[in-house]
Amino acid sequence: MSHDQSAMNELHWLIDMVQTIEVGLVVLDEQYRIKLWNGFMENHSGVSPNAIKDKELFEQFPDLPVSWLKQKMESVLMLKNRAFISWEQRPYVFKFKNYRPITGRADFMYQNVTLLPLASLTGKITHISLIIYDVTDIAINKLQLKAANEQLQHLSRTDGLTQLPNRRHWQECMEREFDRFARYSDIASLVMLDIDNFKQINDSHGHQAGDKVIQHIAHLLNQSLRETDCAGRYGGEEFAIVLSRTDAHGAHHFTERLRQNIADARVLYKGKQIKVTVSLGISTLGPGIDSSSNWLSNADTALYQAKQNGRNCTVAHEAEDKRTEAAATEPRT
Repeated sequence: MSHDQSAMNELHWLIDMVQTIEVGLVVLDEQYRIKLWNGFMENHSGVSPNAIKDKELFEQFPDLPVSWLKQKMESVLMLKNRAFISWEQRPYVFKFKNYRPITGRADFMYQNVTLLPLASLTGKITHISLIIYDVTDIAINKLQLKAANEQLQHLSRTDGLTQLPNRRHWQECMEREFDRFARYSDIASLVMLDIDNFKQINDSHGHQAGDKVIQHIAHLLNQSLRETDCAGRYGGEEFAIVLSRTDAHGAHHFTERLRQNIADARVLYKGKQIKVTVSLGISTLGPGIDSSSNWLSNADTALYQAKQNGRNCTVAHEAEDKRTEAAATEPRT
């Protein structure tokens, strides 16, 4: 076999490999005219190499992120260094539909793209190559794993009945708020809420009715919160709320509005209306509170006082330097 025949064979193999390899290969000149468009690109774009050769890339594919991609290419040409685009940075460069059965839920092909500067025989950079990898399977698996982990994390922090934060997560919120107070003297109030005569509701209507009452209170509570507040199910029929940047007056306004909303509403269960009221205790951060447990204990004491005062009322715990006593609203029946 002559040297020329050997070279021709090698060229044939190379062209065959470029056309059949399972990655996209595109070569552009400095004016972004297409010089090479392999079989992968033809299969996924529906455009043949003959139809697109010497055409300007961005005119043929107006969906491309023009300014962003040109900036990447110009940097590669100028610095003579390759660049890499991850699907996590941009899910795709070429908007190719996804036809893979395993990852059928993805509408478009996720891609990793490598940009390479190509030099002529004289060493001058005259062209740029784009290598497009289909990473849809990898991307979908990673996204599904991330979604599953996020769901598990949500479940581990959420009370199943009310969908509010569970006690453990709520206590973390409370401790963070107390740390902000200790470090920056940020004001905050803590509210403990308990459903009045809950045992009587269970005894009269059954435990399923009791669960519906708890969900009803959780819904009204959630509607009354700001984004910066944190409410959780503390246990049984008891709830706890951290009101950030809220003084005693603001906390009292919050609890009375919530208490009245609950008293005015009715829970409908099996055709019967159940009247529900709640008692609330408030503790506002101040000089007499030296720990988050002390803060919680004060709110709990105020809640107990609200129960003693006849229920369906709010009691605010006074700071120790003003003598520990309860300032209560008039009970409402």
